[in-house]
Amino acid sequence: MNNRGNIAILGQVNGRSPAHNDPTTAADAGDGFRMRHGFSLLFSAWTWDVAPSAPPAAGMPAPRPLVFAPPVAKGVKGRVQNEFTVNTPTDMATYAGMRGLTYEPAVANDPHARLTARARPDDQRRPIARSAWRFVEPDLKGGPGRVQLEGGFQPDTIYELTYVAKDPYVTGAGLAGIRDLLSWFRDHPFENAAAPRNVLMFGISQSGRVIARMLHDGLNVDEGGKLVFSGAYLQVPGAGGSAGFNSRFAQPTRHPSMMEEHDYPADAFPFTSAPARDPVSGLTASTLDKARDKQGRLPKLIYANTSTEFWNRGASLIATTPDGERDVAPADNVRIYGFMGAQHYVGRSARRAPFTACVSTSDHYLPMRALIVALDEWTVNGKPPPASAYPQLADGTLTTVADYRAIFPKGFGLTPPAQNLREPRLNFGRRFATQGIADSVPPGHGDDYETRVPAPDADGNDKGGVRLVELQAPLGTHTGWNLRASDTRFAWATSRFDGSFVPFARTEAERVAAGDPRPSLEQRYATRDAYVAAVRAAAGRQVAAGLLLAEDVERTLKQNVGLYDRILARDIADQSCGYLYAQ
Repeated sequence: MNNRGNIAILGQVNGRSPAHNDPTTAADAGDGFRMRHGFSLLFSAWTWDVAPSAPPAAGMPAPRPLVFAPPVAKGVKGRVQNEFTVNTPTDMATYAGMRGLTYEPAVANDPHARLTARARPDDQRRPIARSAWRFVEPDLKGGPGRVQLEGGFQPDTIYELTYVAKDPYVTGAGLAGIRDLLSWFRDHPFENAAAPRNVLMFGISQSGRVIARMLHDGLNVDEGGKLVFSGAYLQVPGAGGSAGFNSRFAQPTRHPSMMEEHDYPADAFPFTSAPARDPVSGLTASTLDKARDKQGRLPKLIYANTSTEFWNRGASLIATTPDGERDVAPADNVRIYGFMGAQHYVGRSARRAPFTACVSTSDHYLPMRALIVALDEWTVNGKPPPASAYPQLADGTLTTVADYRAIFPKGFGLTPPAQNLREPRLNFGRRFATQGIADSVPPGHGDDYETRVPAPDADGNDKGGVRLVELQAPLGTHTGWNLRASDTRFAWATSRFDGSFVPFARTEAERVAAGDPRPSLEQRYATRDAYVAAVRAAAGRQVAAGLLLAEDVERTLKQNVGLYDRILARDIADQSCGYLYAQ
């Protein structure tokens, strides 16, 4: 499944993103992981709202996004909402979702459109006089529209633009298109090859949530009543994505963060693969209630989140009751994994800005590779994958933000956020749940779903879940959250995708001088060889657990020992983040 029109699997799993989003060469295959393990890759477009990209440099072609042109419900009108922020003061801003498009007003420069401002999500909306702002043409042909405001937009404000749009795309047709494509290729040969032995789906973030929505709507079963895929891997889907992809005026590029998109229907009950009861509505349901084929079979499923999804995408809800009071074990056909200490994608920023800390360096792409192979073996040979491993209430590895803040070690430069992202209960009116038609825009709000976060240990590293090599042989504290710097004007908010990393002091003398409560590297590993041995032992445990492939042991050893060497070589007066990555 592509993410916002981009082929993401090759970059994360094979280690190389193809040039211009168009894999045509052996180099575009990276280290060839998927091909070496016998997979053929099939990509399909499914959404309409991917914004065009400008060429990256003079004479270079722009990336080619995979964009779907679904049917249009001609003549239908409805109110749409666009929530946005700006990073710096500006008199002009786009109001579409992340790298996306939105529905434009049915009437050009709609005089009845409404623009509001507020400082925090729960603050009262302040209307901005219609005479003070106007709609402006896109800066790129086919791109999202813009608004211009007298006095300018400010980076400490949440803006909301609402108006009446028309001619909505039937976005759910994209999901049905994926179903039909897979149904065809399940039974027919590729060029010069037999029909596939097995059909699996893979999606990252947005595209993982699309798979969840297909399961929710029964679009994993073709018109003949057969499963179109035998297994699926949903990478970093957060709370699962049971909304936002199959409703009128859906804009799939949108999803909530601490700062914006608070009223977009990205997630809603049910969240769990096994039945659970919602104490507010009284309903009992699961995400797989419509996902069985005519023989009653379900696909095998892997859900994998990082620590960041627990802070910023409600990930705890896929394994707890909606009130956050009890664990809900996954269904028999489901495995859940939490990659502790990791962030939404493997960190790559060598700059601290716009956050207060350097980003997390944990590499969860390596256990992803092992679990992809495990999913294939599970669906073909019946070999069970590793047992689910994720933070839970029962064993104390999942907790409230208040408890997290009380437990988290103090005195080394990281202060936890006051709140994680709480999934809102949105009321779009009586027709939304059954027909996907919003009668109330913006929606009404009920009590939030209760979301929990992984409990920290004495080092500040998360407990439970999959203990990555970086946490078994730690060089510092890896968190799933990173606060925005004060100069962004949103210091109360966490990054949408990034975690934090703060190394341990190198020596006991440095630790005492800094007042750092965490034992130093010198105290943990007497020599470099001792650290190398610790990493190799941790990698061995991961291989034995089925969470690391033998072919990736040397890679994780090189990455972790390389960071150890750079930490020891850095000037501690240098607070930049350049040392995180090999030059």
